[in-house]
Amino acid sequence: MVPAPAHDYSDHPECPQRFAHLGELRSLPIAEDLTWIEPRPATEDELARVHTRAMVAEVREAARQGPAIVDFAPTYVVPGSFEAAVEAAGATIECARAVLSGAVTTAFAIVRPPGHHAEPSHSMGFCLFNNLAIAVQDALAQGIQRVFIVDFDAHHGNGTQAALQNDPRVAFLSAHQRGIYPGSGYEHEVPEARGRVVNLPLPAYAGDACYARIMEDVIRPLAHSFRPDILFVSAGYDAHWRDPITTLGLSTRGFYQMAAALHGLAREAAQGRMVLVLEGGYDPQALFENIYATLAALVGRPPPADVHGPSPQAEPDIATWLDRLRVWHGF
Repeated sequence: MVPAPAHDYSDHPECPQRFAHLGELRSLPIAEDLTWIEPRPATEDELARVHTRAMVAEVREAARQGPAIVDFAPTYVVPGSFEAAVEAAGATIECARAVLSGAVTTAFAIVRPPGHHAEPSHSMGFCLFNNLAIAVQDALAQGIQRVFIVDFDAHHGNGTQAALQNDPRVAFLSAHQRGIYPGSGYEHEVPEARGRVVNLPLPAYAGDACYARIMEDVIRPLAHSFRPDILFVSAGYDAHWRDPITTLGLSTRGFYQMAAALHGLAREAAQGRMVLVLEGGYDPQALFENIYATLAALVGRPPPADVHGPSPQAEPDIATWLDRLRVWHGF
């Protein structure tokens, strides 16, 4: 776990308070089922598998001189931000290596700052370096042949897509809210990678039923056709209905069900190997509950009580839209 207490900026939603309750995980009974992996900083060569060296140097220098805003989201850096970001990236690499070595079958990099918006040449969207893409490139460098990435953060994983969309060894699916930051991730955005790069821009209030349908009708068939060696997941919890910066409708029970389904899918189609990486989620209490529910699903515990219950909003019907999109992608 990388709580990054030094990476903090006044009243910003991506702040250490997000992790206020996560330290409790070590003292709960579920800790008996978990193996804790020691984080370490990523090297500059590891960062350079995704990001330009000039960009890495710019982030280091901006943080040294900070505080500074490096993107209109706004994305901030302060003294200590660079060290936090390279530790988040290194922790994600170590989680993936633990899975690839067989030490564990599933790992969850609970880190901040998040990464999926960071593009090869610039930081953006609260993200400094793209933790998941860096770990994917490390896995490919070790000989992994095929990687499937599922991004369920409420925002499009533009940085991951930009870093990996041209690599035929990588399939990428992002399910996110339509029309919000970063303003990308539309259905037909990468036609040259049809069937391998899949964007699902969801209407407001899409929740448990919509995500369950996406899992069965899109994610599962794509995984079985692509046959990855490992599944990577950008686990963003800002799709919870209580999140203050989005208007999707997942519940804690919905996150449990999605984690259980992804875990089962990894066993079916990815040699049992899965790495999750924390992205968004800006209600600290809901974030803790949703991460706990995810971990419970991954270790085979029953679903915890959903103290917030289901979304009070009615879900939209996405069936016809999803069927058209499946035809376009060929599955």
